[in-house]
Amino acid sequence: MDTGPRSHVVASGACTAIGDSSPMTSASARARICRFREHSYLRDRVGEPMVLSGASYLPQTLTGVERYLALAAPALEEALVPLQKVLPGHSVPCFLGLPSPRPGLPEDLSAQMMRELPRRLSSPRSIQRVEAFTQGHAAGLMALEKAHASICRGEVEWCVAGGVESWLEAETLEWLDAREQLKSSIHRWGFIPGEGAAFCLLASGRALRRAKLTAQVDVLSATSVKDVHGAGLDSVCVGEALTQALRTILQVLPPEVRVDQVACDLNGQRHRTDEYGFTVARLGARFRDATDVWTPADCWGDVGAASGPLLVNLVAASGQRRWAKGPRAVVWARSEGAERSAALLQLPASERQG
Repeated sequence: MDTGPRSHVVASGACTAIGDSSPMTSASARARICRFREHSYLRDRVGEPMVLSGASYLPQTLTGVERYLALAAPALEEALVPLQKVLPGHSVPCFLGLPSPRPGLPEDLSAQMMRELPRRLSSPRSIQRVEAFTQGHAAGLMALEKAHASICRGEVEWCVAGGVESWLEAETLEWLDAREQLKSSIHRWGFIPGEGAAFCLLASGRALRRAKLTAQVDVLSATSVKDVHGAGLDSVCVGEALTQALRTILQVLPPEVRVDQVACDLNGQRHRTDEYGFTVARLGARFRDATDVWTPADCWGDVGAASGPLLVNLVAASGQRRWAKGPRAVVWARSEGAERSAALLQLPASERQG
């Protein structure tokens, strides 16, 4: 089935609370392993320990930009391995998703990450430039969208896209608690703050053939949409933006073809669930079972800007390990602001359930 131009995910890298590599993270998520724990000293508004999902292999004292770099650099290094083997010395652009501004976040996070991330790699020249997207949860998929478009337009043959997030700054956790977003005994609809990073190495079909590599998963389409009803927790939620995003990415498929799996950043917050419910009411017929959804925030916590790339990693792993429910998957993420991002993925024939 010809679905038009596509990009190919060749490799992935990840660092999360449930794994310090992409295979470990995906296997842990598949096994429904979680690493939620109580904070050693921070308490919520009713005096109970805050519950979070942190990378235990990083010291708790590591904060700010250094923590973001400690999460992102190993994940990026992991994703670049195949490229460095077949094209040593080759440099590629990097599209990076980051959190939106909030208390506890360094004001110059974007500038520092763009400058310092390549320097933390064993081969700093492997990254040509870094372009940042600071739209929170949707940012990682917005980075993937830019990478996919750049390849499909012929601007580049190789690039990396990813995201990094950490909610674990004390000021950020207290802000979440004050906004009733932190999951607790009195905020049942809150989320478990987590942290993580993930990257995908993407290539054009021609580059893939020249390098004699195989794709983990193909990106058929990707898009981002802004909600016209506004942004924030108090905005009206009718699911129009998410519906538009999914409808757009599904246009490359014939009407009779169904999506086999959905993976998203649902994290326990009611407005996210409501928005997806409205979307399913409009587009449910395009899915084999739109209620059968992967929600790995149950395992690795809410990972914000890293959500989209981690979901892509999970879909790729489902094909490699033969537990995919079918060849086609939709991944989507919703920012607390107005952005909604989604991508349509397809597993290569050799990676499908067999």
